[in-house]
Amino acid sequence: MIRDRYLKVLFIPLLGIFIPVLSGIITYSRYRTTQIIGINFYFIFSSLLIWSGSNWVHIKLRPIYKPGVNPFIKIATLTLLSILLGMSIGGITAMIWYKFSFEIFSWVNLIKFLVVCALAIILFTLIYEILFLSKERELDSKIVKQLDHELTQAEMSVLKNELDPHFLFNSLTTLSHLILNDPATAHAFNSKLSSVYKYFLLNKERELISLDDELEFIENYFFLLKIRHDNKLELQTELKGHDGKIMILPCALQILIENAVKHNEFTEANPLKINISRNGQYLKITNTVKLKPYLVNSTGIGLKNLSSRYRLIS
Repeated sequence: MIRDRYLKVLFIPLLGIFIPVLSGIITYSRYRTTQIIGINFYFIFSSLLIWSGSNWVHIKLRPIYKPGVNPFIKIATLTLLSILLGMSIGGITAMIWYKFSFEIFSWVNLIKFLVVCALAIILFTLIYEILFLSKERELDSKIVKQLDHELTQAEMSVLKNELDPHFLFNSLTTLSHLILNDPATAHAFNSKLSSVYKYFLLNKERELISLDDELEFIENYFFLLKIRHDNKLELQTELKGHDGKIMILPCALQILIENAVKHNEFTEANPLKINISRNGQYLKITNTVKLKPYLVNSTGIGLKNLSSRYRLIS
C-alpha cells in the first residue's frame, strides 16, 4: 500500500524523536551531539518495532471480522491489543535505555512514555482503519464495475442468441422445403420451432430455470437441428438420480450444443454424438470431435459469456 509506505517514512522518525521528548525520558543536556543522534536512532528503531507490532495485529485480526460486524467492536479490539503489544515493546526498550544511559530511573517518566506510546498507537489504528476502509471501497467499486460490465456482455449474448437471424433464416428455409416435400414433417418442424422461440421469449429475463424445462427445450431445438442436418446428429441424455431440483442458466445447454455443431464435421456414417450426463453435482456435456478443416465464422463470445453469466450468478 503506497500510502502506508509514506506514513511509515513520515511518522516513525517523528514518533521516535518526539515520544521521548514529550515523556521526559531523555535529558539532552547530559549527552554530546553524536550521542544524541545515536539516541534518536535508538528510539526511532523502538518506534519501528511498535509500528510493526501494531501492523501485525491488524493483519492477523482483520480477516476474522466479517462484513457487517459492529465497527466499534472491531476498532476497540484492534486498538486494545495493539496498545498492549505496543506498550510491552515500548516498556522493554525504555528499560533497556535506562540500563545503558546516564538517566536516573523514574516511574513517572516511564509511565508518561508508555501513555504517549498508547496515544500514538490509537492514532495509528484510526489512520489504518481509514486506509483499509478506503482500499476496500475502491476494491468494491472495481468489482461492481466489472460485474456490471460482464452482466451487460452476458445480457447482450442472450439477446443475440434469442434473435439469431442465421438460425431463423435456416429454419425457415428448411420449413419451406419440407412444406413442399414432406408436409407431415413440416407440421412437426413448425410446432418445434414455435416452442423454441416461445422458450426464448418466456425465459429471456430469468436468471435460472429448472433443468427439466431446459431439457424439454433442448429436445425441441435438437429436433430442428436433426432435420436441418439430415439426421447426422445424435443426442443422448444420462441423468440417473436426477431429482428435478437442479437449476441452470436458460439456454446454457443450447449454447454448448450450437458450439459443437458449428465447429465439427459430421456425416451419416460418422454422426456428431452429443451426450448430457451428470457428474456428482455438475452437468457434463461431451461430444465427438472432428474439427472442420476451415475457419468457422465465429465471434468466440459464446462460451466466454456463458462463463461470465455463471460467475455472476454464483
